[in-house]
Amino acid sequence: MEKTRDSFRSRWGFILACIGSAVGMGNIWMFPSRVSMYGGGSFLIPYFIFVVLIASTGVIGEMSFGRATRSGPIGAFGAACETRGRKRLGEALGLIPTLGSMALAIGYTVVMGWILKYMIGTFTGATLAYDDLGAFGDAFGKMASGFGNNWWQAAALVIAVLILLFGVGKGIERVNKVLMPLLFFLFVGLGIYVAFQPGAANGYKEIFRVDPKALADPMTWIYALGQAFFSLSVAGNGTLIYGSYLSDNEDVPKSARMVALFDTLAALLAAFVIIPAMAVGVAADSSVAQSPQSGPGLMFIALPNLFKGMPGGEWVAIVFFVAVMFAGVTSLINLYEAPIATLQEKLRIGRIPAACIVGGIGLTVSLLIQGIVSNWMDIVSIFICPLGAGLAGIMFFWVAGKAFAEKAVNSGREKPVGKWFYPLAKYGFCGLCVLVLIVGTVCYLTLGSGIG
Repeated sequence: MEKTRDSFRSRWGFILACIGSAVGMGNIWMFPSRVSMYGGGSFLIPYFIFVVLIASTGVIGEMSFGRATRSGPIGAFGAACETRGRKRLGEALGLIPTLGSMALAIGYTVVMGWILKYMIGTFTGATLAYDDLGAFGDAFGKMASGFGNNWWQAAALVIAVLILLFGVGKGIERVNKVLMPLLFFLFVGLGIYVAFQPGAANGYKEIFRVDPKALADPMTWIYALGQAFFSLSVAGNGTLIYGSYLSDNEDVPKSARMVALFDTLAALLAAFVIIPAMAVGVAADSSVAQSPQSGPGLMFIALPNLFKGMPGGEWVAIVFFVAVMFAGVTSLINLYEAPIATLQEKLRIGRIPAACIVGGIGLTVSLLIQGIVSNWMDIVSIFICPLGAGLAGIMFFWVAGKAFAEKAVNSGREKPVGKWFYPLAKYGFCGLCVLVLIVGTVCYLTLGSGIG
């Protein structure tokens, strides 16, 4: 089985695939709003700290765990527990991140349907065809209601499944090698364009300002932790399954650093586009400040309304939504890969039937949840994702043990990781997972939203 198992064909193919899985809507519609809301640089300081901490422990751990076991979450958790005679328990716990990946993919499919419709609409003129903010909001509300976007949603899922049918090397790796460089190129172009618009300087001041009060506010650190945690895609599924396709000769810690670096650059690029663009809009029309500043409202209501009033706005909208589509597709194929690989391993079936089965389930359920997708995504991201990440950390660093973890991490390295790595990962990262789960739950119950 292992001899015929698909794999990444190059180190950069693996890195770009991991970057593609990490760069998603959280970078585009959440990160800029968090930077703006929590003091610009005052938010970036703790965010960078948590990115370094999580990348240096959790991301390395999930990549190494998958590679060492050559399996997805169910097989990896089972292998860790097998040393203690509890393989079945491990496999049962591995269902949590696997189902979490499937559930998140289903919710993401709904969002991808929105993105595909708006991207095509930038070429036909439909996306910017409304007169004011209220009309843009009404159009989005109609689309985001129950069964309001069936065909576009189905088309988005078909695109993802077609890529996955080609497997890891010919499908996932090849697509990410093309889309990820293009994504960065497009956002750099947008950033340069926005920089020359009147009023953009106010946006840069917003990004780089450091407010001592915001820096001392615990909520700034809590939301920075949540943003870093979810942005790096540590959930015990996607990064782990990609790691299972990685050669033993590759340096995992080095790859993890590259993924964290480019994921952070993508988030910063989004902030350098969106925050100055909103400042440009406010300079031209003060009512823009009252438009949605985060989430789907920012992307599908506020920004199209803003683009329409900008010089060359039609072209700006095209570039923006094409880039967003690239980010969404690369994240969606990662989310569906874990359940597809699980079916292949457990049912001993080929990739094509596994992808079709998972795609069929994804299409059916995603069509049914269109009207409640926001609550669906909240539940999955707030409860299941940190639980999956925590379980993966416990299995790798606690159950499998120090000797297994260090051997897995050091495979392919010229020098072993420092003595700091294991205790920091075992106590620091696993502790952060528990903290994210607890704080996210409290925020959801009291504020109605999570921290990621």
